[in-house]
Amino acid sequence: MVHVLSSRILLRPTDPERSRVFYGDQLGLAVYREFGTGPERGTVYFLGGGFLEVSGRSETPPSPAVRLWLQVADAAAAHEELRAKGVAVVRPPVKEPWGLIEMWIEDPDGTPIVLVEVPADHPIRSRPGI
Repeated sequence: MVHVLSSRILLRPTDPERSRVFYGDQLGLAVYREFGTGPERGTVYFLGGGFLEVSGRSETPPSPAVRLWLQVADAAAAHEELRAKGVAVVRPPVKEPWGLIEMWIEDPDGTPIVLVEVPADHPIRSRPGI
């Protein structure tokens, strides 16, 4: 078995500075590290138990198959905070049939991002008897 020590998602945005403003200023992700210089320098953000690296440049947006899943403590509060920062909300928080509260936004290149709240009574939080 491969012993994974760390992991991260790599995004190559079409406009690196615009993406840094989105992830750093609008979403408020904390910076783990930065590297390089100039407009295409790399920035690595904390994503809870993982990392998101925004670096380099791409001529085309990422594939629509790329999506980010971010768990938040309170989807309604995240909704209000992001709207106040000018983030366009694709879909406001909705309790899904499977019990999670999900809200959808997109990054500047159109990468779908789901913000998920796991309610206290949801089985994903605990598994009695285990």
